[in-house]
Amino acid sequence: MPAAPVLPVVLDRGRRTPLPMQLASRVRSLVLDATLAPGDRIPSSRALAAELGVSRAVTTQAYEQLVAEGWLVGRTGAGTFVAGARLPAPPASAPVTEHRRAAPSVHLDTGTPWTDPRLEAGWRRAWREVAAARPPRGYDDPAGLPELRARLATHLSRTRGLSVTRDQVLVTSGTTDAWRALLAVLPAGAVAVEDPGYRAAVVAARSSGRLVLDLPATEPVIDLTGVVAVYVTPAHQHPLGATLPAAERVALLRAARSAHALVVEDDYDSEFRYDVAPVPALAAMDRDRVAYLGTASKAVAPSLRLGWMVAPTEVHDAVLALRAVTHEGPSWPVQRAFAALLRDGHVDRSVRSARPVYARRLARVAAAMAPHARTFGPAAGMYSVWLTDPGAAVAARDAARAAGFKLNLLADYCRTSTWTGLVIGVGSCTDDELTRVLEVVVSALSQG
Repeated sequence: MPAAPVLPVVLDRGRRTPLPMQLASRVRSLVLDATLAPGDRIPSSRALAAELGVSRAVTTQAYEQLVAEGWLVGRTGAGTFVAGARLPAPPASAPVTEHRRAAPSVHLDTGTPWTDPRLEAGWRRAWREVAAARPPRGYDDPAGLPELRARLATHLSRTRGLSVTRDQVLVTSGTTDAWRALLAVLPAGAVAVEDPGYRAAVVAARSSGRLVLDLPATEPVIDLTGVVAVYVTPAHQHPLGATLPAAERVALLRAARSAHALVVEDDYDSEFRYDVAPVPALAAMDRDRVAYLGTASKAVAPSLRLGWMVAPTEVHDAVLALRAVTHEGPSWPVQRAFAALLRDGHVDRSVRSARPVYARRLARVAAAMAPHARTFGPAAGMYSVWLTDPGAAVAARDAARAAGFKLNLLADYCRTSTWTGLVIGVGSCTDDELTRVLEVVVSALSQG
């Protein structure tokens, strides 16, 4: 029998890694780089211990680990061998290319809110309460944490004119999650989405295998024949910003009833209106035809990934039945924390503190942009849209990018529509950053 090869192993007693783990790691490497081939005999644990100047317990423990992992195999009376078939030779290493990270940019988007540093104590208090609470023993209630649903029912009644009970509220992992749940239980058929409109809604619908029909965002909806659902943002059209007039709300609901289609109302930032009180929810006009979607992302933080849905009874029950099988839904700690934030008034304070900030910043944007572009819709939410010709919009976008700011083109939200311009968010920046990006954009537009 051929003698076992000498293993090129060096152990470092100065490292914090235990010696058996060092030895096992080194033997694995020898197998992977083909220094040890399948079938090769390795030294006995006693011989290797003597060679390395360690106790036999070190080598025995390492060998046992490698046998358990399938790298080595022991043969009674014969010794220990490298297991398995010969590994293919590793591919030649590709030259390492150093990737230089792009300079960080400030993204002035439509959905990142400003957060008031004065409210951080309330945020931390809610999470301390979560840490001290006992989580459920099994999966959560598929409808969501009962305490949170009760508080959301009160919140919706007070702020959106929706008179609902706890059992009529479903907690979701945000607006897109709620839309995906609806897509999963709706009958087969196409869905209509505003154009320009919410890009995530389009991606989710197409990913579910449904045909998406473009619904011109500035035209009244009078016919929904052939669709099973229509996705709209009536309080603050995303991204153009207009509010759906009362007559057009009535026409939309009439068309939906005639086509037996579900109206999906994305009420994403209705808290932020500066000229009048927030417009009542469309769902308040027809609870049997409208599924209402709300979110915590604009009032508190997008990273919570938390929202809520109030849907017609049949749809509500279908989503609940699906969740009972899939166990999908937001995590219990997030629900628990948001319930505390609602209870303690943190959500209301966040909205009240952000409103004047957004109003002031949107006024600054309007003052700077009005000589060079045309706006669309009232001042609302945390962004504004400015219509320009395509070349000017691209030039301003590129100039902002070069200065470290990311702006979206209005065309990014279009599918078949031909709107062009800039979308300027005011939530994710500081006042100084807003001043700088406006200087860059106005300069680019002036040169166009």
